[in-house]
Amino acid sequence: MFHNSTQKKCWSFHGEEELNRLRQENIQKYIGKHGQLIKGEDVQKVFLTYEEEKLLCRHYEHLLRNFCRKFEPPMPPATLATACTYLKRFYIHNTVMDYHPKWIMLTCVYLACKVEEFNVSIMQFVGNLRDNREKATELILNHELLLMQHLNFHLTVHNPFRPLEGFLIDIKTRMPSIPEIGRASCRERV
Repeated sequence: MFHNSTQKKCWSFHGEEELNRLRQENIQKYIGKHGQLIKGEDVQKVFLTYEEEKLLCRHYEHLLRNFCRKFEPPMPPATLATACTYLKRFYIHNTVMDYHPKWIMLTCVYLACKVEEFNVSIMQFVGNLRDNREKATELILNHELLLMQHLNFHLTVHNPFRPLEGFLIDIKTRMPSIPEIGRASCRERV
C-alpha cells in the first residue's frame, strides 16, 4: 500500500536539505511579495527569518502534542501522529506569516480526528479549548477546506501504529506461551 501511496509519491523527500530549501524558498517568495510594501525599514527586521519560523513551527508542534494528550475523550496515538504530519506538511509549502499556526494546528487536529475515524463533533472538539469557542468553531471550519487544498487532498497518512498492532497480534497468535507484550510501551517507543 505505501509503495503506491501519495505519501510516498508526494510527501517523501531526498533529505532534510530539500525540505529546508523548500521552506526557505517560501519565505523568500513571501518577502518578495510583501517586502515592497515596507518603506524605510529594514526588511529583515520586519519579516521572520528561516530560523525564527522553524522555531515557531516547532513550538506549535509541541502545543499540538500537548493539546492531543490532554484531549477529552482520550485521543488515539494515530490521530495525534496524523495531525502532526498535517501540520508539518502544511508548512513545507506555506509560511507562518501567511497562516497563523494556532488555527492551522487546531484545524490539523480536527481534520485528523475525522480522517482517523476518531468521532468527535465540533462542539465536543472546541469544548477542549479555553478560548472563545464560537470564534474557534468558525475559524477551524473556515480553515478546514484551505488545509485540505494545501495538502492537495492527500489525507491518508501511513503511521506505524497499524503495522505494529498487527505485528503484536501475530506474535501473540503464533507464540501464545510468550508473556503479553505491552502495547502501550511499544507505542511509546514508536
